[in-house]
Amino acid sequence: MRKADGHSAVHLWSLSEEIGIEDDSSGDGLVLTGPDGVDRVPEVSPLVREALRRMQLGPVLLANLAPERGRGCAPDEPLPAAGGDPGLSRVLASITHLVVRTLAIDDLGGPLLSAFPLSRSAPFTPVRPPPRRAVRMASGVSLTQESGGIAMWSAAASHRVLLHRPEAALVASLLGWPVTPEDAADALPVPGAVPPGVIGYLTAAGMARPVLGPAPGRTAPRFRLTG
Repeated sequence: MRKADGHSAVHLWSLSEEIGIEDDSSGDGLVLTGPDGVDRVPEVSPLVREALRRMQLGPVLLANLAPERGRGCAPDEPLPAAGGDPGLSRVLASITHLVVRTLAIDDLGGPLLSAFPLSRSAPFTPVRPPPRRAVRMASGVSLTQESGGIAMWSAAASHRVLLHRPEAALVASLLGWPVTPEDAADALPVPGAVPPGVIGYLTAAGMARPVLGPAPGRTAPRFRLTG
């Protein structure tokens, strides 16, 4: 088992770049406009208004607005949503088709990956995958090189994923075969929080799926950085 290295996952939220925000006619709600039409959010609280304003500017850590209280999550349990604020969670659940979800770690190295919604019905619920449950890439996933990294897309998936950093691409490269998050962490020269975080997001986006049956043996190839 990979030893703890002090890094943890960071879950960020933003609005799609083309989304505009303005007050509605009552002044109590907001109107969000984009290429696919108009969404109205009535009677928003100051916290919701500030969260959406910040999300319009780029990925934000919503826990900074409404710090979550209580316990952490067990494997297979949804990760904390929207900083733990119920009102903000409800609003964001109603506009999932406008929300970009981004995974980072606390190393100041930039985001690992982002998941972009592809339709109005695009739920996104990442979980902490059990360390010994095998997953693999879903069928029909295509990978292409883009200026911002490697894009993952599938006609059956709810999101398009952009892998921003090599660490995320290394995790994705192991998913051609069944692999557990634990074995991926042991095999890769990346912080221990990266493999389960990336796998959780890829699974939520429809790019990876759990493998039925017992977990395979430790067959993941080991990677080593050389200078």
